[in-house]
Amino acid sequence: MGVENVEREHIISMRVENRSGVLARVAGLFSGRGYNIESLTVAPTLDATLSVMTIVTKGDERIIEQILKQLNKLIEAIEVVDLTESAFIERDIAIVKVQTTLETRAEVLRIAEIFRARVIDSTNTMYTLEVTGTGGKIEAMIFQLHTLGILELVRAGRIAVAREPYEKKTAE
Repeated sequence: MGVENVEREHIISMRVENRSGVLARVAGLFSGRGYNIESLTVAPTLDATLSVMTIVTKGDERIIEQILKQLNKLIEAIEVVDLTESAFIERDIAIVKVQTTLETRAEVLRIAEIFRARVIDSTNTMYTLEVTGTGGKIEAMIFQLHTLGILELVRAGRIAVAREPYEKKTAE
């Protein structure tokens, strides 16, 4: 089996015109072809007429190439980039409600500190934590908290941006 047949995760960044129906057309493109969207975030840019979509999906090279071609055909598409092919920075955010007892409160706070999560709400029986980072970091924190009793978990979805090339400063 060649490398092109290996299914892997791809993060696609898409700049689109900020108009109604664009999100539905993108989602329809995926569902109509049987492709799954693992994560999708949409937000306006500094230019109010444009939005950025960050789409996380899985597929082999042939499928991803097909997805990119179809996304580029959308009238509202300004730019479509597979960030996975270059250096990029990604973040995800999660809010986690964790059940606590007198005995487990310190452990929840210790785990929160390790993962640099913030306590954003608290009661006698629960902490609500906010954590930001890579998907792997958030998965690791969820794994650690799981045995303590996660009551609710909400994730915003991943966002990503291409890294700018490093420019070496020269002495003048």
